[in-house]
Amino acid sequence: MVKLVLVLGDQLTETLAALQAAEKSRDLVVMAEVADEAAYVPHHPKKIAFLFAAMRKFAARLEEDGWRVAYTRLDDPQNTGSIPGELLRHAQAEGAKRVLVTQPGEWRLIQALDDMPLQVDTLNDDRFFCSGRRFADWAKGRKSLRMEYFYREMRRETGLLMEGDKPAGGKWNYDHDNRKPARDDLFREGPLHFTPDATTEEVLKLVEARFGDNFGDLHPFWLATDRKGARQALAHFIRHALPQFGTYQDAMLQGDKFLYHAIISPYLNAGLLTPQEVCAAAEDAWKAGRVPINSAEGFIRQILGWREFIRGVYFLEGPDYSRRNALNHQRKLPAMYWGAKTRMNCMSHAVGQTRTDAYAHHIQRLMVTGNFAQLAGVRPWEVHEWYLAVYADAYEWVEAPNTIGMSQFADGGVVGSKPYVSSGAYIDRMSDYCGACHYRVKDKTGERACPFNLLYWHFLTRHRDRFEANPRMAQMYRSWDRMDATRRETVLAEAEALLTRLSDGQVI
Repeated sequence: MVKLVLVLGDQLTETLAALQAAEKSRDLVVMAEVADEAAYVPHHPKKIAFLFAAMRKFAARLEEDGWRVAYTRLDDPQNTGSIPGELLRHAQAEGAKRVLVTQPGEWRLIQALDDMPLQVDTLNDDRFFCSGRRFADWAKGRKSLRMEYFYREMRRETGLLMEGDKPAGGKWNYDHDNRKPARDDLFREGPLHFTPDATTEEVLKLVEARFGDNFGDLHPFWLATDRKGARQALAHFIRHALPQFGTYQDAMLQGDKFLYHAIISPYLNAGLLTPQEVCAAAEDAWKAGRVPINSAEGFIRQILGWREFIRGVYFLEGPDYSRRNALNHQRKLPAMYWGAKTRMNCMSHAVGQTRTDAYAHHIQRLMVTGNFAQLAGVRPWEVHEWYLAVYADAYEWVEAPNTIGMSQFADGGVVGSKPYVSSGAYIDRMSDYCGACHYRVKDKTGERACPFNLLYWHFLTRHRDRFEANPRMAQMYRSWDRMDATRRETVLAEAEALLTRLSDGQVI
């Protein structure tokens, strides 16, 4: 009997487990652009356009390869608006009772498929280095989960950047070489841009009509939307940017949104690239002498280490993970995250770049927008939904642990051993944002004091009971206690006034 083979928008890989388990001559591939997936958060128009165009091209590629494909477009009059609805519609038409699906990357969709009156055979997503079961085995019995130890085990298992049983170059990571600020460089290549073809242009018109009011600029649109383009983007990065990626991966510049970053995460997370081929390309470049070890290792660690680690955490922790709020933060997400005016130059640039490109790199997300949200006590699930909505590479399995765990410490320490918070000094050291800001990063109090400076100490004092015994934070509390009492009172009073203005919707 015919089976339905579900292929989701982030599963655009020809070796997908569900396709491998199906019979090409008999079974029916089901793909659909549906309102439930396009609108459960207000996704950036670029993200929607990228996925719809990539899905249409992938479906056409499957048909060329001999598959029967039932592809539902968003504007199809018969579109039921949901993945389960489309499966039920095609099951009735085909007389099918079974569905093959590769494990989705969001609990929301996993549960929706489990509730269907069809037999759903869920297969392990073997596009990753580490399965959920393998991660659970690694995590079992550990007092804490730390990415560094997981990463080393993955290095040993895969052999990536290994020399026998030792790490290449004699070190497991080269973080100390990878924290340098950058300078403007007119000759920096930047990511590869692609001109929209007819399929993409058709999607852009649809997205503009249906999602034109969402936060984010649809045009110009320059992302690749098929595997060929994704591979070209990867090769461009390996050749032109990876050699300097490691050294400057934490840097931020007003005039250069991309620096030496790869901008391949949309392709990787949608399945147009695999983590295996991406890591292999970086390792090959190092072996050939074209890339220094600190850059190759720093890049591979983000994929083999961090990406695999947070996916493991997401499935290990379960469906309630994205709603956790260990610090009981209750402030609403400020309007500046949706483009409202702000006097904070770093926030203006990070949010502005997000609006135009559906992209910001990891330090902008963690130490600018994430740092401010945590210091200000914003509800973590609102921060989570914002990141999920506005970035082209965001799917809950990868975004929630980065936000709930790493950025907001809302999981109470599952992902990180301490909160990632800082004063304005860190942003000043790693960027050129502060020189053009309304606020003065050197001012600790007063009308022009950097909001990060005030809120940093406010955060530490209101959460002192939780964090003062943390060995990685003890020095911060000693510094606070050595301050003059009058100065401490001034800092806290000015921080409270700032938070009040923030809650009242005033421009910060």
